[in-house]
Amino acid sequence: MDLGLKDKVAVITGATKGIGRAVARGLAKEGVNIALCSRGKEEAVKTAEEIGKEFGVKTLGVQADVVKKQEIEKFIKEVESTFDGADIMISNAGIGSEETVMNSQDEQWQYFWDLQVMAAIRLARGVVPLMKKRSGGVIINNASICARQPLSHEPIYNTVKAALVMLSKCLASELIKDGIRVNCVNPGLILTPAWRKGAESLSKKEGLTVDEYFDKIAKAYTPIGRFATPEELANFFVFLCSDRASYCVGSSYYVDGGWLNVTV
Repeated sequence: MDLGLKDKVAVITGATKGIGRAVARGLAKEGVNIALCSRGKEEAVKTAEEIGKEFGVKTLGVQADVVKKQEIEKFIKEVESTFDGADIMISNAGIGSEETVMNSQDEQWQYFWDLQVMAAIRLARGVVPLMKKRSGGVIINNASICARQPLSHEPIYNTVKAALVMLSKCLASELIKDGIRVNCVNPGLILTPAWRKGAESLSKKEGLTVDEYFDKIAKAYTPIGRFATPEELANFFVFLCSDRASYCVGSSYYVDGGWLNVTV
């Protein structure tokens, strides 16, 4: 199926590993030119070069810590200089932590707010004018099932992801008049490096290996009984970016193997 994405430009944060990398590769496979960023310059440049070489698309890799407003602005300037516009924005950068509400500090809350909410706001402010140059575009914010169905060990993550869902809804209403579709994706169990890192400490507490912990979690939470690969999730992102999803506006889509409890 031709998704009509060839020669479009996608701006993706947190794109050197996990979900972001899989989405970048999935879009590049459809002929989309890729502008990506990560905190590590070498990782960003290398990932962009690899994707460009593999799929024959134009790529840009930029070092940018999306917690910092000035670095997002620098990234957007390089995107504009290189591509003179943008069609797709994927706000993906983000990670969870392990804490309780009672033992967490103000600085932790502020950091994750900036990382996962303000970064999406600032990125949109920069990318939307580039989309208007092309009479429209697509924005997808990567949130989490935890926005609605929280995990007890990461209250900060749960809270900021819930805010990101509402931000997506507000932005969708604001931008649809400009031909820009905004949606939010709420993944469930996706086997990313971040999940593996978190599982290293959580599995030890239960006397399990990491793989045993993953198996236990998957069977306890999901009817499908397994984690998804980042590539499985990326397929859905690619579809939402295409005109095949032209009536998808202001929604939050759960890609979770059946985990969501509809009574929540």
